[in-house]
Amino acid sequence: MSHDFTASTTGRARARELGVVVGDLPTGPLNAITDVEGVLVGHTTVDDGADLHTGVTAVVPEHLSAERRGLPAAVYAGNGYGKLVGSTQIDELGVLESPVVLTATLSAFRAADALLTYLMDRCPDGLSFNPVVGETNDGFLSDIRRRPITERHVLDALEGASGALPAEGCVGAGTGTTALGFKAGIGTSSRRPVAAGAPVTVGALVQANFGGVLTVRGVPMPVGELVPGGNRDEPAGNSCMIVVATDAPLDARQLGRLARRAIFAMGRVGASYSNGSGDYAIAFTTAPPQLPPMPDGRLNPVFAAVMDSVEEALLNSLFTATTTTGVRGRTSHALPYDRLLGNSASPHP
Repeated sequence: MSHDFTASTTGRARARELGVVVGDLPTGPLNAITDVEGVLVGHTTVDDGADLHTGVTAVVPEHLSAERRGLPAAVYAGNGYGKLVGSTQIDELGVLESPVVLTATLSAFRAADALLTYLMDRCPDGLSFNPVVGETNDGFLSDIRRRPITERHVLDALEGASGALPAEGCVGAGTGTTALGFKAGIGTSSRRPVAAGAPVTVGALVQANFGGVLTVRGVPMPVGELVPGGNRDEPAGNSCMIVVATDAPLDARQLGRLARRAIFAMGRVGASYSNGSGDYAIAFTTAPPQLPPMPDGRLNPVFAAVMDSVEEALLNSLFTATTTTGVRGRTSHALPYDRLLGNSASPHP
């Protein structure tokens, strides 16, 4: 078991480091969701080297405090075959009242109880809380029925969250996930567009675990071509969780428009949006509440930033992941860079 709070040291590269650049908007300094000021990320990784490959990832907005218990937010379900604890209250009120915790499907409810402990400790007089927990099914590589996630794992991810570049790939809630036929995991990216005459930051973090055919900048790259003899069967329970953070002044309705575009961005990398895929996006803003919402007619640069940052975060989740063998001897192979770039049409900008 390990606890990871900073960038991965596996030697695997992010998409941009290999010359795979998405769009022409500038990134933030870290090219991560933590480029949005006050947004922190923490991981707890549970990996016994055999049957357990799972964990917890927490996105923690520092702006949530005793004085400001809610941030404008929205949820969009591209396909609702999943468990997103707390989503109906966000839909009803347009407010996020807790960090967003991601984990494995059968551990989501224990994680929600642990997040409730965290929230209660920070508001001793509170009588109602809305913990938000999303999940994907890592049962292809991890013994998901053991439900190994404990309260301590969740609290460690929350309390260890930082504004540094988050670890990506096989860490936290992405330790056991597979996407588009390859080993995947956690990925993140950011953009800094100018909207309504001012620079804003948009960041995305993904837990990638969905089916389809990998597509890199419009070029399909089937797993059978890049990993001859590799497992081409899609694991059951494929899903994707996407968290979008911004400092742009937006209301809940506008954030719903961002969340929808986050799900649309999955199509750029080849998502199949299958029957069993729980594809969800949560979008929130940290903008000061006294600022009026940006006019709808000025949102196009923000929409572009969401699409590009989610696409690159999804690619990062694959590019940074490492080959993993898990429960019942199943193996999910890392994306091979040499074949990837050899198959890619004009891989460099």
